[in-house]
Amino acid sequence: MTPPGRLPENVAHFVRLLRAAGLPVGPGHTITAVRALRAIDVTARQQFYWALHGTLVARREHRHIFKSAFRLFWRDPFGGDEALAALLSRSQIPMEQPPSPRAPARLQTEDDSAPRPPTPPADAPAQEIPLRMAWSPTEVLRTRDFEDMTAAEVLQAREVIRTLRLDLRPVPTRRHEPDPRGRFIDLRRTLRTAVRTGGFPLPLQRNSTRTRRPTIVALCDISGSMEAYSRILLHFFHTLTNAADRVHTFVFGTRLTNITRLLRDRDVDRALDRIGTEVRDWYGGTRIGASLQAFNLHWSRRLLAQGAVVLLVTDGLDREAGEGIRAQARRLRKSCRTLIWLNPLLRYRAFAPRAAGIRALLPEVDEHRPVHNLESLEELAGALRRPHRSL
Repeated sequence: MTPPGRLPENVAHFVRLLRAAGLPVGPGHTITAVRALRAIDVTARQQFYWALHGTLVARREHRHIFKSAFRLFWRDPFGGDEALAALLSRSQIPMEQPPSPRAPARLQTEDDSAPRPPTPPADAPAQEIPLRMAWSPTEVLRTRDFEDMTAAEVLQAREVIRTLRLDLRPVPTRRHEPDPRGRFIDLRRTLRTAVRTGGFPLPLQRNSTRTRRPTIVALCDISGSMEAYSRILLHFFHTLTNAADRVHTFVFGTRLTNITRLLRDRDVDRALDRIGTEVRDWYGGTRIGASLQAFNLHWSRRLLAQGAVVLLVTDGLDREAGEGIRAQARRLRKSCRTLIWLNPLLRYRAFAPRAAGIRALLPEVDEHRPVHNLESLEELAGALRRPHRSL
């Protein structure tokens, strides 16, 4: 049952106000919020507040913005324009089109007997509304595209990447280890123990499945179209390499180069200088199919035999019009536990798989994720901590 009156329309106006103030909300959040209001008593202010808060707020730094916008939108029938102006004046996010000057209908969630504020005259001076915007340079940096960063912002981004938490989730293996509370009975150890006691009593020896950190294999495109992203992504792979002991990194443009040994240098600047000297195909063309073929032929068996997670970083723009990509990507996917494609072109809302290389690669990957800012790298680190599909 849809909430009565003009409540859905008012929720839509409220979501537009939050979006203009900087919160990442849209039509989907509006639908979710209206559905949440169906399950509560909308005349109870606390229930109404937390139903909207739970569906429209996803980050801690957005709570103050939501609280101020809620108080001004749902209580003061004439405060919507002032609230929007105050919120936007303190935000560091580009302003969208202002809402219609006609004030939308508001929900009276307080006691109906409470006096309504009088209608302000047309020539009344604007009222100053004190609001506090939860904003910090780090928050803006997290969502800024690597391509738009200044040199100083790139240095800050490198420091953030260096502190990323990269706890890879252990995966089960086919081997077992002794465990007093294990779910499996170890017959061999049980019989060896029975020899010492003559078979009486017969203590059962147990074991459990052994786990280990998964192998991570990164294949990073360093062609000209990836110039703005490949350098800073190598900082991410340097952090990943030094945080785990089973990480292997390759770069490719027109050829495939293994840079794992170089990235194990603790000094990231020295490591990248050596990579820049030894890798010969920086910022040129891209031969994705040939590079994947070289990896499958020379490295696949020795690195992917134990169910590795492969991170393929490329925009899918191929010099050879996608020749050989589908067959080599299919072979790579069958050899690893999970194949994740990290594509900076996904930052565009109008992204469509039109290039031949993208159309050939897309059906053969398990996940297709954006990688264009610090927020996307944090989401990738969180995804690596989650369990992956079994072989």
